[in-house]
Amino acid sequence: MKFEDFWYVVALSKQLKSNQVLSRQVLGEWLAIFRTKNGKPVALQDRCTHRNSRLSCGKVQQGYLQCPYHGWVYDESGGVVSIPSEGENFKPRASLKAKQYHTCEQDGFIYVCLTEEIKPQFSPFSMPYYQQPGWHYVRVVHRFNNNVTNCAENFIDIPHTVSVHPGIFRKSYQQKLEMTVTRTQGTVIANYHNEDTNLGWWTRFLNPSHHKIYHSDRFFMPNITSVEYQFAPRRHLFITSQSVPETETSTLVYTDATFSYGIWSYLAIPFVWYTAKRIIGQDVKILQIQQEVIEKYGEKFAHTQADTIHVFVESIRKAIAQGKDPRTLPDKTVEVTFWV
Repeated sequence: MKFEDFWYVVALSKQLKSNQVLSRQVLGEWLAIFRTKNGKPVALQDRCTHRNSRLSCGKVQQGYLQCPYHGWVYDESGGVVSIPSEGENFKPRASLKAKQYHTCEQDGFIYVCLTEEIKPQFSPFSMPYYQQPGWHYVRVVHRFNNNVTNCAENFIDIPHTVSVHPGIFRKSYQQKLEMTVTRTQGTVIANYHNEDTNLGWWTRFLNPSHHKIYHSDRFFMPNITSVEYQFAPRRHLFITSQSVPETETSTLVYTDATFSYGIWSYLAIPFVWYTAKRIIGQDVKILQIQQEVIEKYGEKFAHTQADTIHVFVESIRKAIAQGKDPRTLPDKTVEVTFWV
């Protein structure tokens, strides 16, 4: 198993218009993304086989991609279907072919899988309640100067919220939390048992009646985190992030805040958008600082009991990096108590 075997978001569906080409990078690979005449997304290696120009700098006409340097034209399979300098003497050659990658479109995202297998063994992650009746979502995109592991861990890390998001998400270290953390089948699940209303300025809106809170954080290999809060039958929230590895130190994160707040759902949209941008913006800054220290001193972490969820995530990511299947790791459950 390799990181290339999984699906990664390369664009929002609405970003990829007809007769348009997008430049993207996943796991260090340069990609040229466009649509065929029928609207199907295509991903080719961003390299012309002729004189090594960038295909993403070219143009799309009737579902074909033309190189900006000498005008060579590529179809959806990466095959060269026209060489202007050869005119009517042009004949297709099997040797003239740009590398093509698997693509699909789901939940308003364009996905690419870099596997060399004929068919990917996994499917893209299904976003919770996407466009389901009674549910709304806010979608935001941020670039982090850090790796996928550190980004994913940050998104499901409670202890940092008091320091990084004071007042917005937590107030102070005043509550004792109990957490059950389980690693199983390439996932990490953290369930919290006694969380109250220490949610900063969210409290009045999310849980005005002080209902018992259901809170669960999940990590799905290799790069998905999903935070779930349920405060009452009509107060339900998911924060789901897909961390896309552009390079070893650049991660593009697509985040959906999906919610069902009953009659207040439409009014909540601008509030959710503003809060998501504010919180994630603060995380961008703190992870930038972390990366600067890592570059100078190396990635050496000291772990406490509250970091159990990080240890499990790292074990899964490490297994994939070593070419192993994380689903073969032994199931493990740890009971944790910490303050937040």
